[in-house]
Amino acid sequence: MQFFRTLGIAAFACLAATAQIGREVGAPVRLADGQEFILSDRALIDHGRKLFDAVWTPQEGGMRPLTKGTGAPVSDPSSPLAFPRMFNRVSGLDANSCAGCHNAPYGVSGGGGDFTTGVFVLGQRFDFATFDGNDFMPLRGGALENGQAGSLQTASNFRATPGMYGAGYIELLAREMTADLQSQRDALQPGHSVALITKDVTFGTLRRNLDGTWYTADVRGLPTPSLATTGASAPPSLIIRPFHQVGNVISLRQFTNNAYNHHHGIQTVERFGAGTDPDGDTFQNEMSRADVTAVALFQATLPVPGRIIPNDPAVEAAVLAGEEAFASVGCTECHRPTMPLNNPVFSEPNPYNPPGNLLPGQVPQRSVNLNTSSALPRPRLRAASTGVTYVPAFTDLKIHDICSGPTDPNIEKLNQNAPAGSAAFFAGNSQFLTKKLWGAANEPPYFHHGQFATLRQAIAAHAGEALASRQAFDALANADKDGIIEFLKTLKVLPPGTKDLIVDEDGKKKNWPPN
Repeated sequence: MQFFRTLGIAAFACLAATAQIGREVGAPVRLADGQEFILSDRALIDHGRKLFDAVWTPQEGGMRPLTKGTGAPVSDPSSPLAFPRMFNRVSGLDANSCAGCHNAPYGVSGGGGDFTTGVFVLGQRFDFATFDGNDFMPLRGGALENGQAGSLQTASNFRATPGMYGAGYIELLAREMTADLQSQRDALQPGHSVALITKDVTFGTLRRNLDGTWYTADVRGLPTPSLATTGASAPPSLIIRPFHQVGNVISLRQFTNNAYNHHHGIQTVERFGAGTDPDGDTFQNEMSRADVTAVALFQATLPVPGRIIPNDPAVEAAVLAGEEAFASVGCTECHRPTMPLNNPVFSEPNPYNPPGNLLPGQVPQRSVNLNTSSALPRPRLRAASTGVTYVPAFTDLKIHDICSGPTDPNIEKLNQNAPAGSAAFFAGNSQFLTKKLWGAANEPPYFHHGQFATLRQAIAAHAGEALASRQAFDALANADKDGIIEFLKTLKVLPPGTKDLIVDEDGKKKNWPPN
């Protein structure tokens, strides 16, 4: 096996299927399960990139006539999702490829997206969204689960397309934090409580009742699914979910399995089963376990964002002052400049994956060191002399209520972390995962809904738990406000080929801070 892994791309070339004249597909080469352990890191990641870039067609399973974007059967099988009902901007299919949306700021796969690439999250509950007031069948086209007429504003939550740069480090942080929280949970005896703390981030207090059951009302910063418990022997998972703006998705693999069905109609074997065709497009085994591993590793190994600081003394002074002011007004209480990572080795599968995704023990692990693998694009993070890698993502991976109350227009109409159709689901959502600010400056638009064109607008919208910091910002002198903006403008996805994390406007390594 090591011989073939060393051959890498040469071994991979042997996997290509014989060309079929006249066939139109986006991904002519697929992996069979097991081949993810034969290919080199470079070859496997490159295959993942090709699948991320692939423009899927019906000739390879790129449609889902009989299933929704959630994977559930359509509400009305008599009206399958075939032309002219195949594509729908709200309910899906809504994209030809992953790269069609994830391509900012340099047109390279893996980034964020312009406003036009935003996603109508939860719109995929519908067969084919029409908002026809005369259609009373729930979730066919017009009616909500409760029978009320839906609209563009009430049937989904519009979200900005997130950038994936540095995502592997983010998932690893979440895994380590989850392990810490679960360790504290597991040591908790009936009749006692514990303050949940990991990586210096506090998550409130977990209590255990005298009968062994769990009390989670005082836990803070975790989404509802991570607090679910059904009794003494079924404790809350306390899983950190670092993906989706509301902390809904655990891993890049889960993100991938969700997205391929929702956006492209490609149903993965690990989610939908081998030898099945639930979407009725006549294709089985549309994406193998090995292919999903390749896509997940491609995303996990994308370069990390860095900083671009111009060689202009006035700008340098403003950036330096702005960085200090950003901390002084309290922004770094949530947007933590760095988080410590103990182990930079990314492995598939994630140990906390939910059912419907590859689980630990089902196959051997496939791992890559995000810091040191020579196959990965630069720049990379490097461990300190202590062995700890400090991840400069400017987040705490907690969810926070940042809205001012029921009339705040930033509140989402639907709660993604509540059961669809429930009262809690329709009550809306005001809690969002702390934005990872690395790379934010050149991946607009801003805020969870992507309706702000400037960083200053996003700051002004902070309320709720962030109100004190926003008021402190408002009280600053204009020069200090401008300095914070200049500091934030340095946090960028770096141009392809950049080798260093902090560079000037010409891409040359820059020592920062100046002294």
